[in-house]
Amino acid sequence: MEPTDLLYATDAYVRDFEGRVAAIDADEGRVALDRTAFYPGGGGQPPDTGMLTWHGGQAAVAKVKADGGLVWHWLDGDDLPEPGVEVRGDLDWERRLSLMRTHTALHVLCGVIWADFGVAVTGGNMEPGRGRLDFELDAMSTELGDRIERRINEEIARARDVMVAFVDRSDADTDPALIRTKANLIPASINPLRVIDIVGLDKQADGGTHVASTAEVGSVKVVKTESKGKANKRVRIALADEPDEA
Repeated sequence: MEPTDLLYATDAYVRDFEGRVAAIDADEGRVALDRTAFYPGGGGQPPDTGMLTWHGGQAAVAKVKADGGLVWHWLDGDDLPEPGVEVRGDLDWERRLSLMRTHTALHVLCGVIWADFGVAVTGGNMEPGRGRLDFELDAMSTELGDRIERRINEEIARARDVMVAFVDRSDADTDPALIRTKANLIPASINPLRVIDIVGLDKQADGGTHVASTAEVGSVKVVKTESKGKANKRVRIALADEPDEA
């Protein structure tokens, strides 16, 4: 069976698409499609949600996951489209766009910390409008958090282009700009690597979705800084238009 064509990998702004059911798993209530714009999750970015519609049926997409080259879509309800049936997919676009802005903001944060301190990111996670990254920093303070917030917003305001490229492993493994992202730890079977380049600031092997310019992120707040142990400090950020948590 051919792997699913990942529409989001080359155009993150595809919000609806036409596809065909490649396989079904009735026990799990899921279908695999020949092409999809739904991001299946990974790298700290959660999967997309939305709707699938076909002749005579419609269901909410509650969960998406990649497995063995196929992207599976878990559907709410008891009815599944049959293999070969044409379907229309519609993303929950407000949620996806918030994740794209958040993911790009985290890459800006990563680029700022590397530029100012020369330390690598050690972990991260996100949800729509909010995210966090951990760094190999010796110390963290409110003052440093304020400085990081100012620097993130300076870089966002520069309206840097966010480019997608597919790089051969032999080139990626020797690219100094990718060494800090530990590209050599990604399985060798993944070739080429998909690389996200915030031009002039940050360059990482990354499979997630991003906006096309940092200007689309809008302003960002550093909402919390934490020490998670020796040489492991956490920075939590939120989009400025994200409602404050209660």
